[in-house]
Amino acid sequence: MTEQTLFIVKPDAVDRSLVGAVISRFEQKGFKLLKLKMFTFSQQQAEKFYDVHKDKPFFGELTSFITSGPVVAAIIEGNNAVATTRIMIGATKSFEAAPGSIRGDFGLGFSENIIHASDSQESFDHESRVAFE
Repeated sequence: MTEQTLFIVKPDAVDRSLVGAVISRFEQKGFKLLKLKMFTFSQQQAEKFYDVHKDKPFFGELTSFITSGPVVAAIIEGNNAVATTRIMIGATKSFEAAPGSIRGDFGLGFSENIIHASDSQESFDHESRVAFE
């Protein structure tokens, strides 16, 4: 099933010059790149983006980190894009992510885990609106 999803290359990956390496993995997998945008999240944008986590203890850490520098947002399209992307990025905690996954290969921690990706069609709809507004 062809679908679209969003991923965000986080400030740690931008700082470490990993944007090209991350995007190339999706292109090599066969996904079509539809939109690409580099920007820095405002505090308000970050809070809106992560609003699903607003009542969780790590909300402040999430918003603080995502606003700490430029990010690259991408919308891609392909077969089972949401599920495949989630597998490709690996576990949220980089130290638990499998080798070969993006986080397993490049991530350094919990917040500094290189990439965010939508976990459902509903998340994609919300997050892509915020990222590309």
